[in-house]
Amino acid sequence: MERSLRDSTDHGSADHPYVPGAARHGAAPVIRLRAVREACVAHPAAVQCSICRLRAECLPAELEGDALDDLDGRLASGRRKVAQGEALFHAGDRFEAVFAVWTGSFKTVVTTRHGREQVTGFRMAGDLVGLEGIHASRQAADAIALEDSQVCVIPFAGLQMLVRDAPTLQRRLQSQMSREIADAHSAMLYLGSMSAEERVAAFLLDLAARLEARGYSRSSLLLRMTRAELGSYLGLKSETVSRTLTRLHADGLLSVCNRRITITDRNGLQQLLDGGCVT
Repeated sequence: MERSLRDSTDHGSADHPYVPGAARHGAAPVIRLRAVREACVAHPAAVQCSICRLRAECLPAELEGDALDDLDGRLASGRRKVAQGEALFHAGDRFEAVFAVWTGSFKTVVTTRHGREQVTGFRMAGDLVGLEGIHASRQAADAIALEDSQVCVIPFAGLQMLVRDAPTLQRRLQSQMSREIADAHSAMLYLGSMSAEERVAAFLLDLAARLEARGYSRSSLLLRMTRAELGSYLGLKSETVSRTLTRLHADGLLSVCNRRITITDRNGLQQLLDGGCVT
């Protein structure tokens, strides 16, 4: 069984093919080429960006032809499995890589000095996890798997070298970072000015759009997070989330069965979000 990422963070190995060190002094961490090769052997079906089903939603989205072929084997050093409930990384861990979610989903969580947890986001297949660590060379949050998941490991030093050679990849990385900022602004809007119904409606419509972009149904949603986790993200108590879903169900906007949510009236849900009266 593979060790968790935290277990291997402080030791260079085939499972974790990059070395802690110079990043805190402003220099890029050193890539252990032998370890990278061993990791790729350990994951023979691993990272081929050119044929990945998630390429359109991930870093290589806009690359074509030779540039895309050249990326295979260079962008990511292998895949890691993270079991449900396990941490991909913890706040304070040295930042050395970003991670592209290949299967499954994650929540990011920050914890106050008094032990109070706040969910700051949810990441699904095609999303990058860990970009917040670039600034301080330390991870800024815990990333916890909401289900059995797999990620592509992208050593940041290697990514920096690649973006210098591929301006399109650089623009895509910038776009991903910009989306992180936009997501933070959306979260502030949830917490600052929306009613409970508007917060839940906005979250479900955004989740549906993200799933649709990945080829899934835009109306049938399976929530991987608990009511408490969703409430933490939206600034609501879990009981409020449950009551709000029940109310939206009664209004005919949703069909709710445990974690399975079906959007039955998208226009009505959007109208609620826009501040109008649902008819």
